[in-house]
Amino acid sequence: QVQLVESGGGLVQPGGSLRLSCAASRIIYSISRMGWYRQAPGKSRELVAVIISGGSTNYAESVKGRFTISRDNAQNTVFLQMNSLKPEDTAVYYCNVLTVKYDYWGQGTQVTVSS
Repeated sequence: QVQLVESGGGLVQPGGSLRLSCAASRIIYSISRMGWYRQAPGKSRELVAVIISGGSTNYAESVKGRFTISRDNAQNTVFLQMNSLKPEDTAVYYCNVLTVKYDYWGQGTQVTVSS
């Protein structure tokens, strides 16, 4: 069973930056895409950013120009660099890895943007 472990969340002031990491417990084969989702209190989980196997990326409109998703294929790790953070970015952020056969999720990491 593969486990995804997120790290890098925390409390940051508006305008600040955080870098989230998601590491897999073992090598994952046949990855279709890796991504980050978030869920704010009282809201549905939403896509933040994804990177597909070919390397192209897609972002939610609300984070374009501020967030950057990247990956380390050798380590099966995906990152989310978050700059110019806003209070509305406050949420639990979840890592997701989709393969041909499986859909893996991390346990989530809290990001709080507040002064």
